[in-house]
Amino acid sequence: MVTFHFNQFGENLGTRQLGLKVKEQLWPLVFDADKVELNFDGVNVVSNSFADECIAKLLLEMTLNQLKQKTTFTGLNVFARQNIVIALRRRLHQCSKEEVN
Repeated sequence: MVTFHFNQFGENLGTRQLGLKVKEQLWPLVFDADKVELNFDGVNVVSNSFADECIAKLLLEMTLNQLKQKTTFTGLNVFARQNIVIALRRRLHQCSKEEVN
């Protein structure tokens, strides 16, 4: 398992632009490694837009089950966990609507 430390990008992960920057480093690991630990120790804030850009958009490339198999989340506080879950749910909803159309 490979560990990806989000705190290397700061304590507050708040913008879509930062999410894009982090995504460029994270996504190759997710696709290449068997499993990636998404470690949020030391991170206070994960905004909805950051979570969508960096994590939830993975659902455009893989299923939720594949994402669950490839990743594990550690060190999340309640606020950060909630925003990541919201971003994932919104992205899943969008993906399922696109499949219907």
